[in-house]
Amino acid sequence: MRKIFLSAVFIIIFVSITACNLSWQNMNPTPFFPTPNYTMTALFSVDENMPTNVPQDFFINTEVPLLPTVQPTSAATAVPTQAFPTNTASPTLIPPTNTSVPPISTKTEMPIRGGTWVSGKYMKTPPVFDSVWDEWEATKYPAKHVVFGVGQWKDSDDLEGSFAVGWDETFLYLAVKVIDDVYAQNATGQDIYKGDSIEILLDTNLYGDLSTTSLSSDDFQIGISPGKGSIDGETEAYLWFPSSKAGGLSDVIIESSRSDGIYRVEIGIPWKVLNITPSSGQQLGFGLSISDNDDTSQNIQQSMVSNLPYRSLVNPTTWTVLTLVK
Repeated sequence: MRKIFLSAVFIIIFVSITACNLSWQNMNPTPFFPTPNYTMTALFSVDENMPTNVPQDFFINTEVPLLPTVQPTSAATAVPTQAFPTNTASPTLIPPTNTSVPPISTKTEMPIRGGTWVSGKYMKTPPVFDSVWDEWEATKYPAKHVVFGVGQWKDSDDLEGSFAVGWDETFLYLAVKVIDDVYAQNATGQDIYKGDSIEILLDTNLYGDLSTTSLSSDDFQIGISPGKGSIDGETEAYLWFPSSKAGGLSDVIIESSRSDGIYRVEIGIPWKVLNITPSSGQQLGFGLSISDNDDTSQNIQQSMVSNLPYRSLVNPTTWTVLTLVK
């Protein structure tokens, strides 16, 4: 009996000592939540080696932006376009040497320009304003894309055009030939587009707003009336845009003549109107369009052809490029 009692006392003393040692060895209490296993941890941790999906709201569209919805007719089947480089540090672009349609870039930062690039050749001697092109040594470009009034446009005898561009230190020169079976122009001022007339679009700060799809103060829209009442009538130039400068342009030179269903116009636009000091290699946004009215009894714009297959007045990225060459 005594042995049993001593054994019990020994066991009690041993357990007490052991418990004291365990308490001393574990100074920090056990957390209430056990440490989760790896599967649970993976739900809340970031594995840098795993790919991260881009949320749908931040999806990057790499498709080429659509051009304006105005589509060319069968008279304008070839639609060459040009893509611009994103590096504007060297703003000299070289047009292609062939006339085939180049591939469209898939880079969204490259705005698409409609139509064939145009070169304006330096003229050491100013042209004689007699609506004759004999002294012009310049490339001639077509203006035959029907961009307005497709239902009113009959055929190339109804309306089609071509043009050439020249320049010197004082003027931007244009020579325009128009095939038009009926000459009708009785409008004046801001309404001259409601008769047979020529429209010139110029972006004078091409690289400053290369991707801008709206008009700004460096974009110009100029109208030319070859003659009121008849081709021998009073000529007129009108500036529609910038709207802050809208009004007649008395210092624009215009000379026109007509024969056999064709009228020709030579135009001289002073660079001071455009606030430009020209230089060889300089590039401008450009478009030339021709309005037609076959009804001599009313002022109305029935159709328009252009060198721009996707012409949009309010979107300069649909205009092409004019390069001044010396």
